Amino acid sequence: MTKTRSLTIRCPDCEAHLVIDAATGEILAHRAVKQPLAGGKDFETLLEDLDRDKHEAEEVFAREVAAMKDRDRLLEEKFKQAMERAKEEPDDDPPPRPFDLD
Repeated sequence: MTKTRSLTIRCPDCEAHLVIDAATGEILAHRAVKQPLAGGKDFETLLEDLDRDKHEAEEVFAREVAAMKDRDRLLEEKFKQAMERAKEEPDDDPPPRPFDLD
């Protein structure tokens, strides 16, 4: 009866442990290293960060909605001013025709 030899090595890229058959070179097992949660934070801290990010996003959205409402008001005022100027200073000259420019 032959005894199979295997090698256990650590992957330099992902830090996983590989069990390799010495005779054939095939990978027999792969054990990945458990990665800590985002930056080593615990679950409660991650939830608090998510809540804070959600609150900040809602604030930014509310500011943008207010800015869009204010933008509509400003555009309406500019349009009214332009209409008043057009009534005060009518442009009686017809626009130039392209074939008259030759």
